[in-house]
Amino acid sequence: MSSTKVVDEIKKMTVMELAELIKTLETTFGVSAAAPVAVASAASAAAAAPAAAAAEEKNEYKVTLKEAGASKINVIKALRAVTSLALGAAKEAVENAPFVIAEAAPKEEAQKIKKELEAAGAKVELS
Repeated sequence: MSSTKVVDEIKKMTVMELAELIKTLETTFGVSAAAPVAVASAASAAAAAPAAAAAEEKNEYKVTLKEAGASKINVIKALRAVTSLALGAAKEAVENAPFVIAEAAPKEEAQKIKKELEAAGAKVELS
């Protein structure tokens, strides 16, 4: 498989799938990701959609960490578990909330991220 094909396949992946891929590569090759992977903030597509489209059930959600709560360490651990963020990047995200975790996550993935972070004590918003 050519590198172009690999890149094309990676472009199709969700944040959770990419995080799993990175963990698998780290385990397989005994390495660590050198740079943290952050989700870029972009204007929400739902904000530009007409009112008729807003009435339909959404398939993709923007997941935002609103507040870390009292137990920041647990939230940092949970954030690292649901993303591929390095420790420093996860700590920075928690300390500088609000932080966009995923821009267009599928419904099940968004709910899973929200559940795990809320179990750690964070306040999370799906939009």
